[in-house]
Parts: sequence; C-alpha cells; structure tokens
Amino acid sequence: MFVRPVRRLLGRPHAISYFHSTSNWWASRKVVKKFNLADIGEGITECEVVKWSVKPQATVQSFDALCEVQSDKASVEITSPFDGVVKELLVQEGEIAKVGSGLCLIEIDEEEPTSGASTQSTKVESSSPSSLEETAKPVETLPPPLPLSDAPSTPTRRLHPLDPNNTPQKISSNHDQVFAAPSVRYFARQNGVDLSLLVPGSGKGGRIEKKDVEAAIAGQRDAPEERTPQPQRQQGDVVVELGRTRYGMWKAMVKSLEIPHFGYSTTLDITALHEMLPTLNAHIPPHYLPEKSRPVVSQAISPSALYPAPSHGPIPDSQQYSRLTYLPILVKTLSKAMVEWPVFRSSITTTTDSSKPTLTIRPNADISVALSTPTGLYSPTLQSVNTHSIYSIAAQLKHLSHLGRQTPCALTPKEMPKRGGTITISNVGAIGAGDFASPVLVPGGGVAIVAIGRAKWVWDVDRGDGTGERRLKLGVSWSGDHRVVEGAELAAFVECWRGYVEVPQRLIAEGI
Repeated sequence: MFVRPVRRLLGRPHAISYFHSTSNWWASRKVVKKFNLADIGEGITECEVVKWSVKPQATVQSFDALCEVQSDKASVEITSPFDGVVKELLVQEGEIAKVGSGLCLIEIDEEEPTSGASTQSTKVESSSPSSLEETAKPVETLPPPLPLSDAPSTPTRRLHPLDPNNTPQKISSNHDQVFAAPSVRYFARQNGVDLSLLVPGSGKGGRIEKKDVEAAIAGQRDAPEERTPQPQRQQGDVVVELGRTRYGMWKAMVKSLEIPHFGYSTTLDITALHEMLPTLNAHIPPHYLPEKSRPVVSQAISPSALYPAPSHGPIPDSQQYSRLTYLPILVKTLSKAMVEWPVFRSSITTTTDSSKPTLTIRPNADISVALSTPTGLYSPTLQSVNTHSIYSIAAQLKHLSHLGRQTPCALTPKEMPKRGGTITISNVGAIGAGDFASPVLVPGGGVAIVAIGRAKWVWDVDRGDGTGERRLKLGVSWSGDHRVVEGAELAAFVECWRGYVEVPQRLIAEGI
C-alpha cells in the first residue's frame, strides 16, 4: 500500500524543501578597552603605580583590584570596571601615571544589536533517490564554546566596596598581611621564622626578601652573642631623592605662595577644661574602652527586658582608647564656633572659566587634621564634627593616627575625601615645647589653619584680687586666607572659640 505514494514521490522531476533559520538578535564581539586613571582627589594630576595586583592575560571581574597607586595625599586601590582579560599593562610599577592617561588594556565581550531578524531559505534540489539520501543527513548542533579560563560558569561576583551589604573582613595580624613572595613564605615556614616580625622588609615597598629571612635565621643562631651595632660615620655628601609624598608637599608649599596670609596669635585659658578632664575620663562609654578595661556589667537586671536597648555595634581596636586628651575637646568647641560663623564653613568654589570666584557654604563643620606619618605629611578630614560627641571625635582621631602609622600609609579617600575641611588643625605642641608657630595654607586646604602649641602653667597677674593666679594657658596661632577672611573676622571668630574653650560647661547646656 505504500508503493504507490513512494513511486509518485520518486517520479517527480524535482523535490524542493525549504529550511528557515533566524539569526541571533544579539551578537557579541571582542573589544579591547583602555582603562584610564580617573581623578581621585582635588588637585591631584599624577600618581605613582606602587604595585600591580594582576598580570597580562589574567582574567578579572568588576571591582577586582587592579593596582595600588600613591598620590600626594593617600594610597588608593584601583579596581576594574569591566569583566574581561587584561591584555597589557601600560604603566609599570614605580612609574608615574597622569590623570586621564591609560593604565592597562582590558579585552571584554561587548554585545551589540544586529539590524533585525533575517530569514534565510536554503533550496535543496533532488532528482534521484541518491540525492534525497544525501540531503537527508542529520544537522549537527555545535556545543557552546568552552570558557577561556578555568573559572566556573557562574562566578560569584564580589560586592562593590561602597555596597551597604559589603562587610569588610577583619584584618588579622598573620602572614597573609605581609608583603612577601610565596617562595619566601615557604622558606620562612620551614625555618620557623615569623614574617610579621620582619616588617618592613628590605625590598621595594617594604617587601620581605629571602635575604631578610636568612638574616633572621643567622640572628637566631647568634642570639647568645648580643652584638651592639656600631654606627657608620658618613664619609661624604649623599644625594637623596624626594619621596612621592614629600615631593607633593614641595609642590603644595610652592603653590601656597599664591595665597595672601593673615596671621593672628593668642593664648587660651584651659584651666577649667583641665579640671573637667578627669570626670570625662572616668565616664568613657564602655564600647570605646579596650576589652580589658571595660567594667563588668551585672546581668541581674537587663535594660532590654521590655524592649531591645540601643546597640552601638562593635568598635574596631584602632578606635578604642582609655584616656581623653585636650585635642578632641578643642576640635568639638571649634566646630561649635564654626556653626556660628558661616564664613569658616566655606570653601572656594573651583571654576574652569575666568568668571568671578564664588564660595560654597557647607551645612556642617568639616575639620582637617595635619598628620605626620612615616611616609610624609597628610591632612585627613573629620566630617560633620558638630554632629559628633567628644568621645566619638577622640575615637576618630585615634583611628586616623593608626592608619597613618602603617607602612605604606593606609589612609584612603574615605578619610581623605576630594573635598577636604574648611579649617585645618596642626597639633605641633604634641611634639615640642613651642608656644606659637606660623602655619601655612595650601590651595584646597580651606580658609584658615591653626597651630596648637604646648599647654603650660603660668602665673596670670590679671586674675584674682591683684595677686594673680596659676593658670594653664595654651598658645594658638592662626593663618587665614586674606582673599576670603578679613582680619577682624578672624579675631572675632577666635574670641567666639575662646568662649567655648574657657567655659566648657556651655556644652552641657547646649546639649553637646
């Protein structure tokens, strides 16, 4: 019964079949993107590439660390904006990269839409059974291309550093935080040498080399023989190249000559503040105290029995302290005076054209602090100081000091924002016994700067019934940008600050 239909089919002169296929709406292609160095701070035009975290032909994802750069202000980690493969490093370690110039080349998969869906027809002609058999071959479906790397098909992306869900891991003092090659780590582990005791190493950027481990091993063998190193006498002149940060200070000081300075110096009576300090130290909130100094809380009655009490959350070790100093109180009282004087909450608005300059008045008091570190001078910023308590300001100051002592400097754009403070404090009295100084304003450093001297007990003949009194006096030296601040305004502002410093009880009435 099937013979006749088959004969009819074979008897036809032509057998025509149509196969329709539609092209993909989206097509991808390989594109090499140049990743340029972005503007990471006000006034920064170039950076030094300290260390590359990737090598050519390495696969990276978005937000993966590419390199670490050192500017005049801070050390910044540059992350990748693309998912792709690093093809070439345009700037090597130790070289200078200009802002806006290329750092590296990254190959990415770029998707682009086609002109539309197209329909293709394939015409197959057959005049014999043999030709039909040839055209009836099954169509092979190609498997999807294998990935170029060994990474899993669905990689887990890291969260952006500014993502609220991103919880930074606590830094522990182990070998992973030491700059050393894997071979050096293995050699040290085999010989029982703790690499954390050899920081910084003799290599570039404090990297620990094998010779440092060998010297430590030799030192352990020679430990019974305590040798006192003999100081080597300098035989002649030595030419030292300025470091990155110190050279940045050089350029900033040269630019400071463009600012007309107005100086004003006086003394503040901090006797009342000195008498109040023991009471403040005795009542430091427990979450700011080190673990061993926290008082034992009785669990007989819980404040959270009815409803959960407010929790301050964990405080990092770098923000814990057990004793207050004068500086956080001086910073807090200065912010109170800044709230009353808007001109000292202002900054010069940078413009690209030659129009008349303007001032930007900020809603809160942003104060920068001059910080001397092993790698140079920095000025991190305390933001919205008037909204913080004295204890909170003390914790922030201790944290900034901790970051500045790291090698290399651990200050980031979070502590050194592009828009710095409108007033800078330099606590030079913590170093020497000087009373006054001549602080220098730099472009972008605000409208005024104050240098705080060392507090000294003096005999004030103007107090008492003519016999005088022993008072604790503190010398302060101001420099203002005379383009913005008048001399009379600076003097009146300092007197406003004096009203808070010499009568600190006002902070209680105003709710601190």
